[in-house]
Amino acid sequence: MITKRIIPCLDVKDGRVVKGVNFEGLNDVSSPVTLAEYYSNCGADELVFYDITASSDGRKLFTDILTETASKVFIPLTVGGGINTIEDFDRVLKCGADKVSVNSGAIRNPDLIPEAAKLYGDQCVVISADVKRVDGVFRVFAKGGRENTGMEAIEWIKRCVGNGAGEVVLNSIDTDGVKNGFDLEMLDAVCNAVSVPVIASGGAGCIDDFTKLFKTLPKVDAGLAASIFHFGEVSISDLKQELKANGIPVRI
Repeated sequence: MITKRIIPCLDVKDGRVVKGVNFEGLNDVSSPVTLAEYYSNCGADELVFYDITASSDGRKLFTDILTETASKVFIPLTVGGGINTIEDFDRVLKCGADKVSVNSGAIRNPDLIPEAAKLYGDQCVVISADVKRVDGVFRVFAKGGRENTGMEAIEWIKRCVGNGAGEVVLNSIDTDGVKNGFDLEMLDAVCNAVSVPVIASGGAGCIDDFTKLFKTLPKVDAGLAASIFHFGEVSISDLKQELKANGIPVRI
């Protein structure tokens, strides 16, 4: 049986890890290098590194801090933020990333995903979708949740997977940082639409939220969270022991 993955997320702004609520009100947390090394050593299955203002600032991802972070990590590392071209893929992979996450870049240039998948393989290309309900419809947002694209999210995600994205990170803006649990309705819709791994992001507030996620939606492959790990509210080892006790397969 495939084990469920637990993935801490480093939202990086100006070289520091930050965290907010509903993608707003960002507060400083720590150094990404320090946190990455900590998570790599304490049982995280993978790590996600997002340069969260690269797209909205219209710049390329900071590679110096990424290279230093990657040097401390011995688990798979997914990197995103300001990925607009094949050259951006190449740059972050050479810095030590294992997978590359695209969002705004794929919205601007839908050919980016099939081109990258052809060059690097589907397993390297991750579609990160920032999704929010607008008048009861799941809509895709770009530029770190700042810009409503008007696109219906499920069809967009299906299109990206059809073009070669090998994994989906679903970021629910509605539940981000709120800590009331994952967005099960939104996740269920995505899991039923695609056959590649789906990572749940946004809303984790306690261990029970992960248990409920995997029990309710067995198709979800991984749970991603930030603040509850960063601030020591939940330890990864305690989380995994509880999941195991509930019959959910995890790597201990």
